[in-house]
Amino acid sequence: MIRRLLLAAILTVPAGTAQADEQTFLASLEGDWVGRGSVRLRADSAPINVSCSFDTESAGPALSMRGSCRGLIVVSRAISADLRFDGRRYRGTYVGPKGGRSRLTGARQGNAINLAVRWAEPVNGDHRANMVLRKVGENGMQLTTIDVDPNTGNRVATSDIDLRRR
Repeated sequence: MIRRLLLAAILTVPAGTAQADEQTFLASLEGDWVGRGSVRLRADSAPINVSCSFDTESAGPALSMRGSCRGLIVVSRAISADLRFDGRRYRGTYVGPKGGRSRLTGARQGNAINLAVRWAEPVNGDHRANMVLRKVGENGMQLTTIDVDPNTGNRVATSDIDLRRR
């Protein structure tokens, strides 16, 4: 009986510690963010300069981002992401400029959450891409999406946005 209790205690402490670490990290991303960057509508298209703003809220092991990016002066698109840390991995959804709820799964490494994206509809010839949400210092965040150009097979940053806390 004591052996089982010790084993349960040993297995619970790292999971609880990981959960607390992730909650602290996610809380550090909370706030109003503004910034600039570039977005490619397709992997083989030229980048478009964009201006973005996001409102990010954290609640325990969850993070919610709501915002928009504006490019070419007249085009504005809503963007959102919802992530939750389940004790081992991040899981969530992303709604990008083309709409549709895409799936996100991944893990944090240092100051970055590395996510696999499963697009709701084919993008650049398939349903897969990668997304990185990186904390930069105390008041910076970088959002990057990387996809494969179906014509060349090269990995291309289809979005690269640098944000500063407002």
